[in-house]
Amino acid sequence: MPEEGEVVLKIDRVGLTANNITYAVLGEQMRYWEFFPPEPRGLTADWGLPPLWGFAEVVASAVPEVKTGERVYGYLPPASHLVVRPDRIDDTGFRDASAHRADLPSPYNVYRSTKGDPVYRPEQEDLLILFRPLFYTSFMLADQVADSDFYGAEALVLSSASSKTAYAAALELQGRGPRLIGLTSPGNVAFTRSLGCYDEVVSYDDIGALANVPTGYLDLSGAPATRAALRAHLGDRLVRDVAVGLTSQVPNAAAAGEVFFAPVQMRKRRQDWGRDGLEQRFAEAWQRFAGVASGLIDISVGEGPEELSRVWLEVLDGRTPPRVGHIIRM
Repeated sequence: MPEEGEVVLKIDRVGLTANNITYAVLGEQMRYWEFFPPEPRGLTADWGLPPLWGFAEVVASAVPEVKTGERVYGYLPPASHLVVRPDRIDDTGFRDASAHRADLPSPYNVYRSTKGDPVYRPEQEDLLILFRPLFYTSFMLADQVADSDFYGAEALVLSSASSKTAYAAALELQGRGPRLIGLTSPGNVAFTRSLGCYDEVVSYDDIGALANVPTGYLDLSGAPATRAALRAHLGDRLVRDVAVGLTSQVPNAAAAGEVFFAPVQMRKRRQDWGRDGLEQRFAEAWQRFAGVASGLIDISVGEGPEELSRVWLEVLDGRTPPRVGHIIRM
């Protein structure tokens, strides 16, 4: 039973994408390992619990405002249950005020009630699990690029263009400014072209074919060779170099001109638009995207810890086809 001020969540279903691998790669640098510290669970400091996104149900509550049976969406560990200390409770959900999470980035401490979430649709749960955290990054990235007048670029190059984060950002940017160019591996060129969100798709082997025009680089792969090839080809025509993610698991963000961190742009827009204004814009963008995304992904549902472990290794090894999205029922 929970102690006073605590709520027990039973984890129902979570997603596993390259985004979760990024959390592990940047676990120390960005403090992702600190959300679910392993020591209280009997693990040594050499182990960690990577955060996952998904849905959970309140199964026990010592907080009157949080009712048993309430369904929430948020940051969850690879486990069966999670104890949280709800604070700032309202119709939209609550924040976990557990002491060890107090100085961690606040957007990751939010648990959204499905009853008060303007984005939630029951039939979209798996899409929300797989895409919502990625899409928030994509949405805020596209917003920052546009807010920066597209860096004065005539072309925007996105690496790891077949990834969900990249093509969601491209869909948000499509038709709003510079030419959009997707960089991807030779084996993913056909799939990436089929997405229809890029003006041009180029394999990593053909970077030398890119037009020599003022170009902004949104790096979602973190591959040193790609950055080096772009710099060698474009020279001072590479007007912006932004590290967004590390789907190749090479932590070379320091080599970029800057690092994009979605919560920073989120805080700016909360000041500009207010919380409700930001939520409304995101909800509108999500519904536009969800209508497209449902046709871009084949959802694979697995069950239990063993399947979670198998899928983790598959995603880590880069063996998951770009059309497949993994959901695990815990």
